[in-house]
Amino acid sequence: MKSLIVIDYTKDFVDGALPVGEPGIALEDRICELTEEFVQNGDFVVMGVDLHHRDDPYHPETKLFPPHNIDGTPGRDLYGRLADVYKVHADRIYWMDKTRYSAFAGTDLEQKLRARGITEVHLIGVCTDICVLHTAVDAYNKGFRIVVHADAVASFNEAGHDWALGHFTGSLGATVVKK
Repeated sequence: MKSLIVIDYTKDFVDGALPVGEPGIALEDRICELTEEFVQNGDFVVMGVDLHHRDDPYHPETKLFPPHNIDGTPGRDLYGRLADVYKVHADRIYWMDKTRYSAFAGTDLEQKLRARGITEVHLIGVCTDICVLHTAVDAYNKGFRIVVHADAVASFNEAGHDWALGHFTGSLGATVVKK
């Protein structure tokens, strides 16, 4: 059994407060295509969406990045057509707020996957070398097989993106695929 985890493909991370920019924008069609494909196949699809609160002095990212994905703001909205895909399939997609880089940290993601007998996670979204990477590391440590779709991940800088793609295969034993 497999699951698709769509990581942080939101307005703020694509073209908003903390934007990946053009590399993130270019993912829109592929992310929507993969999401639709996994939903149609009856696989467990997760929207792992970063959640922050305005002026939170205790969150470690407050010192690292400008405010982003603030609760109740349009920056947390799914980017572009993915918002429409989610609306159409909301009853078959699990929305999961996350407050750390990894989609596993402080969430019920592992329990949801185990309850469904899922052994393989497919990762897409942004940023390749931050939230996608940390989710992949946790998936590895929890014993899940990992598939990263190289044509559906992007980062702020090409060097970090390329390094993470190599790390997925070289250190985590992940399969990195391109369409």
